[in-house]
Amino acid sequence: MAGFVFLLHFGGFDLLSLAMRRAGIDARPLMTFPAAAQSLGDFWGRRWNAGFRDLAFGLIFRPMCRRLGVAGATMAAFLASGLVHDLVISLPASGGYGLPTGYFVLQGLGVLAERAMPVTGRIAGRVFALAMVVAPIGLLFPPVFIERVIVPFMRAIGAL
Repeated sequence: MAGFVFLLHFGGFDLLSLAMRRAGIDARPLMTFPAAAQSLGDFWGRRWNAGFRDLAFGLIFRPMCRRLGVAGATMAAFLASGLVHDLVISLPASGGYGLPTGYFVLQGLGVLAERAMPVTGRIAGRVFALAMVVAPIGLLFPPVFIERVIVPFMRAIGAL
């Protein structure tokens, strides 16, 4: 499953960006070397899925910032991301409802914690980001999703 996710996010989307730029469309890559993130905020704010980040910033964060402040707007954007992921993960799997949303709420809390108590040092920031993104990955991709969606897909394409 990890290989498929990496192939889609770093292979397919990069090739699509290249093709669009070749056609004269300014389509920057969605990912900007996420492994180089210096912090959790850097990972989500600059390196992972720039398309969703830009959309969430303009449609959720900026308008909510006026009403809820930076922390509230940050949480609203991560909550929206969680709900979108629940739609594409939990609904097809017919289970695991709320777990992807929980993952992104946790990410938002991590970003806020990082802002409140900045992690000092490049290595510490990278370790914190890695731990926050990877340790709760079972919430984002619950077993029911793997069993009911990923495994049948992998069988259908002859990968299993």
